[in-house]
Amino acid sequence: MDKTLSAQKYKALTKLAAGDYQAFLYDCDGTLADNMGAHKNSYIRVAADDGVVIDGDIIDEFAGLPILNVVDEINKRYNTTFEPADFAARKHKIFFNEYIEQTQPIEYVVNHLKSHAGKVKIGVVSGGSRNSVTKTLQVLGIYDLVEVLICAGETERGKPFADPFLAAAEQLGVEPRHCLVFEDGEPGVQAAEAAGMQWIRIDKV
Repeated sequence: MDKTLSAQKYKALTKLAAGDYQAFLYDCDGTLADNMGAHKNSYIRVAADDGVVIDGDIIDEFAGLPILNVVDEINKRYNTTFEPADFAARKHKIFFNEYIEQTQPIEYVVNHLKSHAGKVKIGVVSGGSRNSVTKTLQVLGIYDLVEVLICAGETERGKPFADPFLAAAEQLGVEPRHCLVFEDGEPGVQAAEAAGMQWIRIDKV
């Protein structure tokens, strides 16, 4: 994305996010981090290792779901029998070892987080594993700005349920109605609504 368009999107996002909010809760992959292509490739490669060809579009379709749930959806769609935990472990290894260092920021969202750190409380709520999300935020140079991090498996249910966002709000000491969520996928929006929070789809800005 060129600098002019990024600046326009930053301005639009800042306007949309104006209000009496005490906390901003950002998704990570596809919202702060421009890494959905890398995630897609790592899913495709794990499946290919077992002789199964999957279409990367299914990963877009279920963006935001925990990896175990995405594997369940792959099994339904392709009539496969991938063991979710094993698939997730292999996918994580490929992504972490080969792709994570190349992560690029989605600049207008990362800049938005940077400019509001210290003014409102900042949380990141992701369907990714904690070490993967931590490393991604470090590569983006914003890890130290994040006050609360909620990742896959740390609440009873993940997105599209409200649990991860409610956990973040509770840890930040902010009521859900005073939180604003930044997302790029439908499960995240459903989770935000279930938590009683306002939301912005950053890919629609």
